Order: sequence, then structure tokens, then C-alpha cells
Amino acid sequence: MTFENKDLDLILVPAGLLIMFAYHLFLLYRVLRYPATTVIGYDNNNWMAWAQTMMQGDTTHINIALSVMSSNSSGSIYLATMCLSLCAFVGVWVGNGGTNPVNSVYILGDRSSATNSLKDIGMLFTFMISFGAFIQSTKYYIQVNSLVSMPDTDVPVTYVQNALLGGNNFWEIGLRVLYFAMALLFWSFGPIPMFVCCVIMVVVLAFVDFNSTPLHSYQPRAKLSAKKMTAAVKAAEHGRDQKSASTVSQDFGI
Repeated sequence: MTFENKDLDLILVPAGLLIMFAYHLFLLYRVLRYPATTVIGYDNNNWMAWAQTMMQGDTTHINIALSVMSSNSSGSIYLATMCLSLCAFVGVWVGNGGTNPVNSVYILGDRSSATNSLKDIGMLFTFMISFGAFIQSTKYYIQVNSLVSMPDTDVPVTYVQNALLGGNNFWEIGLRVLYFAMALLFWSFGPIPMFVCCVIMVVVLAFVDFNSTPLHSYQPRAKLSAKKMTAAVKAAEHGRDQKSASTVSQDFGI
């Protein structure tokens, strides 16, 4: 039994995808158990504090919140549109029986029509999942808009925070699926570029996804002002006591 070039796909492609899956499972574990060590947990902490501040503010804060959510929704809609366009392109390509132009160049790996169809279907599947994730992200951001702009109601802050975190989580899912789509795109150039792409991507993401900055405990300005006032009163009382003690000492010649 001899080892052929097409056998590289059976070894390197599953190995590359396994590396990607293992890394993201490890990242998910860190996000759920130790969120402070990940950029996702760090961002979620900041967004929750932002939502609480916006809900406790006046009309100016509401306008700022609506503007920020509009920007987030626009980003999600743009990426969803891009994924849908790529789905349509790949679907038309597969439906018309298009051949991979890379096959005209010698590459190591399986260049059969079945493997090419598997590559196209894999990319189509990932783009569809990413499209659905970005659509869900947009839905949650619109929900945040509706909750923030609701007039004369005591909307719980947790409602806004949960909707905001839902939008951010689906945004992350859409991006992660696009990373897998990029790996499948490199598979068109052969299993070796695909495997190298997976390894490099995991190494880069390992530096990008993990956080070393401690989470900040945000507090409302009212509490901060009260704490500062209390500290100032204590400092004044302490200074007054020292001054009184100094005066008594001078009176008795101590």
C-alpha cells in the first residue's frame, strides 16, 4: 500500500479542523469559567457597565446609546450581507458545475470532482451559519434599541444587558465561523496550505483572544461622589483633631 498525494487530504484536513475545534472549545471553557482571562469576558464586562450607565442617564444618554447600537447593527447587517452574497456566489458556482481554477496548477492533494464539491459545500455551509449568526446579532441589537428608547417605563437593566450580550455573543459566533470558512478557502489550494492556515490562525488567535488586564469594577458617579465626600469629611475631621491636639499641647507647654 503506497501513500499517494490524495491521502494528504485525509490526514491534514481533519487535523487542521481538529486543531481549530480544540482551540475554540478551550476558549469556550475559559469564557465560561474564567471570563476575566479572555477578551470576550473583558468586553462583556465593559458592555454591561455601559448598559447600566446608559439606563441610569437622561435623554442625552439614551441618544448616545441609540447611536452606538445603530453602529453595531450596521456592522452586523454588513457582514450578514457579505455572507449571503458569498453563499449566492458559491451556490451558483456549484449549480453551474464550475471547476476549481486552482486545479490547473499542480498542487499536492486530491483534485477529484468529489473533493472539489466537498470544498464548495463546506464553504457554503459555513457562510450560511455565519449569515444566520449575524442576523441573530442584529435582532438582539434592535431589541436593545427598543428597550432603551421605551418612554416612561422602568425597564430593568438586566433586560438590556442580556439582549446586548446576546448580540455580542452571536457576533462572536459569526466571526468564528468565518475563520473556519477561511480555512476551507485555503483548502482550495491544497491540504498543506489549509493545515498551515489553521495552525497560524490558532497561534494568532491565542494572542488576540486572551486578556491580561484586570476587570474594572464600574460604579455609578453618585456612589463615587458619596465616597469622595465621605473621605473628605473624614480627612477634615482627622485634620481638626490633630489641630485641636496641637493647640492643647501648646496651652500646657507640652
